[in-house]
Amino acid sequence: MSNFVVSARKYRPSIFDEVVGQAHVTKTLKNALANDQLAHAFLFTGPRGVGKTTCARILAKTLNCENRTKDHEPCNECNSCTSFNNQTSFNITELDAASNNSVEHIRSLIEQVRFQPQQGQYKVFIIDEVHMLSTQAFNAFLKTLEEPPPYAIFILATTEKHKIIPTILSRTQIFDFKRIQVGDISDYLKEICKKEKIKAEDDALHMIAQKADGSLRDSLSIFDKISSFAGKKITYDNVIENLNILDYDYYFKVVDAFLQEDLSRVLLVFDDIMKKGFDPDIFINGLAEHIRNLLICKDEATLALLEQSDSLKKSYKEQAELSPTNFLLSALNIANESDVNYKMALNKQLHVEMALIKMTYINSAQTAVIPASLPATGSVKKKTIEASIPIEKKVADKIEVIAHSDDQLNEVNDPIQIVETGPSSDEEAVILPIESKVPDTVIDINRPKKEKKVATSATSISDATNSQEPSLFALPTLNSLDALDVEVKKANEEKLKNAKEINLETVQKYWSEYAVNAGSPSLKMALEATVLQLNALNIVAKVASHHGKNLINNEGGLMDFIRSKCGVDNFTLKVIVDEEKLAQEMKKKPPKPLTNKEKFDKLLAVNPLINDLKDRLDLTLDYE
Repeated sequence: MSNFVVSARKYRPSIFDEVVGQAHVTKTLKNALANDQLAHAFLFTGPRGVGKTTCARILAKTLNCENRTKDHEPCNECNSCTSFNNQTSFNITELDAASNNSVEHIRSLIEQVRFQPQQGQYKVFIIDEVHMLSTQAFNAFLKTLEEPPPYAIFILATTEKHKIIPTILSRTQIFDFKRIQVGDISDYLKEICKKEKIKAEDDALHMIAQKADGSLRDSLSIFDKISSFAGKKITYDNVIENLNILDYDYYFKVVDAFLQEDLSRVLLVFDDIMKKGFDPDIFINGLAEHIRNLLICKDEATLALLEQSDSLKKSYKEQAELSPTNFLLSALNIANESDVNYKMALNKQLHVEMALIKMTYINSAQTAVIPASLPATGSVKKKTIEASIPIEKKVADKIEVIAHSDDQLNEVNDPIQIVETGPSSDEEAVILPIESKVPDTVIDINRPKKEKKVATSATSISDATNSQEPSLFALPTLNSLDALDVEVKKANEEKLKNAKEINLETVQKYWSEYAVNAGSPSLKMALEATVLQLNALNIVAKVASHHGKNLINNEGGLMDFIRSKCGVDNFTLKVIVDEEKLAQEMKKKPPKPLTNKEKFDKLLAVNPLINDLKDRLDLTLDYE
């Protein structure tokens, strides 16, 4: 049989100084031991794998140690420590509350509290996963936990403190354990590699520490898995291959391609990732984290937040210096939106590719240039205007800029503004601030008092724009709000015209058509039995029951169907109950149920041979 012991057990700390990343807890416990100010009950709480049970065992061992060190650590040599290490100590009782959570188990524990320790000063009870105890068990434990014998000490451990009732919390001294930092886990793994004589790359150990998510136990389990795969030499490639992690190089390549606006290379890298079996959402999440790390590296003050190895920090810093902050913010926003909407997308790969295309052309879309060949009524200066506008709007929309000549500057004193008009008619125009190198330039949109001059300038710009090749993203726009008002009025007049042509017969036709295709038989019956009335654009539906009224009111697709068929989007529906029909239905008596004899007689009337069948089979009727 193999003598292999997993690293999480083999290298479990035996003294306080060996505990990783919990100095605030171990120091407090050691000071309490030094000053003889120990509480009778402790609660250790925190994430999994951070040392709660380990600290509880070290504290229990130290309490009964016969030869404590000057630093108040257990000696691990006396009879008490030796029996504890061999798991033969009678002074320490461990209870797993996950499988012993009833009142009977707590009563049994309370019975053991009554007996004094045979040797040593304290009897320690460690209850792990204490939040799993039932409410009755907690209540049975309250009195003993509040006033135990002087030799009894309770140490409770849990990962979910919020599930413990307040009366228990108030009777314990609470210690909150933290997630262990990536650097601390990485350093601890280096020490284990020295003891096991394993050569490991720093990037490999750092990746294992990141994958552990603050849990030292998880990192040791991953370490055992990687060492079994790679042997005595652990490389970064071994880790990413075994843990199915995307290499950082992919993200660096993609961002480099973004900065060069090389869409082909971006799509080829993404295709290579897909061929290696990674899901698109894993890639887009990793890319968002990569961009976030680049943002952190833009400032020396936040560089400490980057939990990476020194070599990777250098690579991040170099790429961050080449990446504009506006680009990173826009790219991070696109990546976040892509991740949020990923589950709703039918074509997952195309959904991510669209996000990558937007990121590729961020830099181009963030700069709008006034053409140099613009004719001017006076002297129009050529200027470049940069605006921080989200990429989704810049790529899809056309930005209209109306510039005044030098002669017009004396008449207008408004601040520089830019109006963005897009293809969506239901969105209002967005006025965004811009920065210009020439402070005396005025960009005026739809000024009522200067309408004639604006129109002249707008016409000249429009002519100059049309003379050039059409822009890739240019879309037709309305030149003024007056034109928009005209379009809205035309649309409303068209709707009113369609509404006048709609009559009750047409509405009844589409109502019946919807009823035929209704999925629910009850709904179909209610729709077919409805009497309709039409008052202008108001449909009044009379039904014979309250149940039918509820069915029709809850059918959201009914009015959408009728509005689309009639071409009128402001139809309203009011469902009322016809009280006369309802009263008539209530007066109708339900048919009297048939007795067994009456049922048999009806069957005989339909087929007389049933009686012969009864006699041949020697059957007896239950009413006889």
